[in-house]
Amino acid sequence: MKRLGFLAALGLIGCAGAPDGIIPVKGFDLQRYLGSWYEIARLDHSFERGLINVTATYSLADDGTVRVLNRGYDPERKRWKEATGKARFSSSTDIGQLKVSFFGPFYGGYNIIELDHAAYSYALVCGPSRAYLWILSREPGLKVAVRNRLVEKAKELGFDTNKLVFVSQEDVPDG
Repeated sequence: MKRLGFLAALGLIGCAGAPDGIIPVKGFDLQRYLGSWYEIARLDHSFERGLINVTATYSLADDGTVRVLNRGYDPERKRWKEATGKARFSSSTDIGQLKVSFFGPFYGGYNIIELDHAAYSYALVCGPSRAYLWILSREPGLKVAVRNRLVEKAKELGFDTNKLVFVSQEDVPDG
């Protein structure tokens, strides 16, 4: 299976922080965040371009880091792509700010900037710059009102929401 460099550009940048003016959520609970998330929308990048049914799965590794498995289906080539990385907290474990690596020592920022604290059912995540943004959900879909609110928040924070790609979560072959 061909490796997929989800967030790969983040690792190449080597910046594990947040964009100016972006504050990651407080009161973060990693145990509640672990598990699978569906990508509802993203700012497009070559490492995800054209992919559908994109998911991210987070699990605790034996060494205390977070194992990250990003997976998406390329309908043009009719195959799954995936990338495995690791994440660790950038600072305090109760702040939703991690650094993620898919390439050895190079880490990129993973900043949770909005989170459903009650149910951990959706999250708004950005990278180290405003060029990276994802809307994630525990379900393949997200209520329109919630999605619109997250898009509006991203716009207020200076992200170019006109360039968001809304990801299809249609049925695709297992593999």
